[in-house]
Amino acid sequence: MAAILLEKVSVRYRIPRERIRSLKEYAIRSLKRRIVYDDFEALRDVSLEIQAGETLGLIGRNGAGKSTLLRLIARVIQPTAGRVVVAGTTAPLLELGLGLHGELTGRENVLLQGTLLGFSRAEMKRRMDGIIAFAELEEFIDAPIRTYSTGMVARLAFSVATDLDPDILLVDEALAVGDERFQIKCHDRMEAFRQAGKTVLLVSHAMAQVRDNCRRAVWIHGGRVVRDGSAAEVTEAYHLWSVELALAAPVPAAGGSA
Repeated sequence: MAAILLEKVSVRYRIPRERIRSLKEYAIRSLKRRIVYDDFEALRDVSLEIQAGETLGLIGRNGAGKSTLLRLIARVIQPTAGRVVVAGTTAPLLELGLGLHGELTGRENVLLQGTLLGFSRAEMKRRMDGIIAFAELEEFIDAPIRTYSTGMVARLAFSVATDLDPDILLVDEALAVGDERFQIKCHDRMEAFRQAGKTVLLVSHAMAQVRDNCRRAVWIHGGRVVRDGSAAEVTEAYHLWSVELALAAPVPAAGGSA
């Protein structure tokens, strides 16, 4: 059974060709129809089918379209063309600290994140001790998030998302921040997710991390899928292409996926 299905999905953005420095300038140019736009295609005709229980890694250069793909699955954005079908609840870790309010304490942010994901305040209070313990933030949980280090924010965000028992976990580079001890804990929890039949999508530039955590990998380049297969094979192909400093873009897979 497919947990995630993308059929010929494209995402296009309109970007002003010239830099607009203020809202006033934008309004004047807009009224005079003096704004010239360029179309940027973040994803182009992508088709993917991800089965329930799969742990899949998304790899590729910065700007390839990986984060855009996760945002589609998380329902943060809508496709310009094509269809996205997601079966089950999702817990997104799309960007480090995304959705966390700097002036709120760690405890208050846990309650806020739970509310945004559809959980009651009472349910989040019941889960609070387990979330704090996994993140190892007992001494800091009542301090404002703005005082946290990058690694502390990563631990809290991952702990909240994975404690809520989603059907689909979306992780965008969050595991690259914590220390080795935390990364081991993350790996163990993601393995427990896999064994429980959950679906995990992991975006990472660390090929070893993708091989360790994922059985399947998808390489995206220029908004297209260029390789889809076992994590070992796809990461090796990407590594060889990267070290060769190839000027030519890799050839996209036929039909949007392999």
